[in-house]
Amino acid sequence: MNNVTQIVQKARQAPWRVQRQWIGLFLLALVLMAMVAGIYLNVTVGATLAGREIQTLRNEITTNQRVNADSETQLAGLTSVEAMQQRAEGMGFQPASPDDITYVAVTGYVAQSTVDLSTPGSNNPAAPVILPEYTESWFDYFMEQQTSSATDGDRP
Repeated sequence: MNNVTQIVQKARQAPWRVQRQWIGLFLLALVLMAMVAGIYLNVTVGATLAGREIQTLRNEITTNQRVNADSETQLAGLTSVEAMQQRAEGMGFQPASPDDITYVAVTGYVAQSTVDLSTPGSNNPAAPVILPEYTESWFDYFMEQQTSSATDGDRP
């Protein structure tokens, strides 16, 4: 009986050991929860930063589009017929009359002839050249195979 009590006493742990184990488990759980919260916070911060960067880039794109549109509008105004005429007159240019134009004949000059790439007499586009094998449908192919196998089977 003495042996049994000794075994039971040895199997039992002291109360301070049990408390220490509970405190250790609690601290382990607390550390794990803190790690999960830290990882969650890290992912959330990364997603927020990426979203903010996307907003910034979109704003820059919108700003650049507006600047481009303004520049195109200014260019269109500067190259309009009225603006070009005003600038030309401001520089002292005036419209040429037929009497002001002088034609000079240059010996040996041959004017470039226009290039006509179309085939003579054809106003219609040429029909594409496609081999018959590529214009045959599956149904036609199988029917051809059936008829050729039927005629081949009749031969000795």
